[in-house]
Amino acid sequence: MSSAGILFRSPVERGRRIENEFAAAVLTGLRHHQKELPCKFFYDEEGSRLFDLICALPEYYPTRTETKLLREKADAIAGAIGENAELIEFGAGSLAKAGIVLGALKNPRAYVPIDISGDYLHGMAKKLERAFPHVPVYPVVADFTKPLKLVSTGARRVGFFPGSTIGNFTRAEALAFLRRAAALLKGGGLLIGVDLVKDPAILHAAYNDAAGVTEAFNKNILARANKELDANFDLDAFAHYAFYNPAHQRIEMHLMSMEDQRVQVAGETVAFREGETIHTENSHKYTVEGFRELAIEAGFTPREIWTDPARLFSMHWLEA
Repeated sequence: MSSAGILFRSPVERGRRIENEFAAAVLTGLRHHQKELPCKFFYDEEGSRLFDLICALPEYYPTRTETKLLREKADAIAGAIGENAELIEFGAGSLAKAGIVLGALKNPRAYVPIDISGDYLHGMAKKLERAFPHVPVYPVVADFTKPLKLVSTGARRVGFFPGSTIGNFTRAEALAFLRRAAALLKGGGLLIGVDLVKDPAILHAAYNDAAGVTEAFNKNILARANKELDANFDLDAFAHYAFYNPAHQRIEMHLMSMEDQRVQVAGETVAFREGETIHTENSHKYTVEGFRELAIEAGFTPREIWTDPARLFSMHWLEA
């Protein structure tokens, strides 16, 4: 596997930088009136493992719906993307969906998965490299929500952003990301998965699964703070709390303190009142037209759209 495109000089430097970013983000977020933690830090090795389990849950429709769409529409998607493309995936995850797209593309020039969880990313990239030995794989350990500088392969760049991760951003954050993506992918385009507005009961079940995997995933960010930041969060003293906010068309995920308590984090003391929450994630839902308007504002030209029969989920091809 080539190391082309890696943004950090060494694994030690890479790990130290991410750890420092985590500490700064946690301390800053816990000082706010509404305490919060950035959801991108869910994805350490254990968080990535738990999210893979979430994707297989019967209540969690997005992954299976999007995967089915990619399989059924693979030829049409490949036709829209065209030949000789370099596929850049933002937030690579398990790489399973990228395998579907790469398998359908004609003469893909390279695959560049970008993710913040380095060990997990490299492990999954090796698996995909074995499955597609003719496609060079260049994993990049980085925060894709920030400006990126990638080594050019000379091929037309096509972005891939599945999983409706765009929903984790506020509208301003989504617009900023899409604008950066439009500049990075100029001359190519972006294939993006977008979760749609639907019955709130379906959404509630998806984020409050009976097996408690989403609860474990949510609490893992506290476990990560305990491990990496010398914190002493008692995970049993916090409850998973997720609900649909129709005014903002989003699922909100929180961790609720079940008692008055004080927690040590990176040398600081953080006080919690009983019932106070840490806001850990938003998952915004879009209408098809609402997302197309956002894409246009960001500088893309919306083209094809694919949805499942129940209109739970959508895939958009945007030209840059």
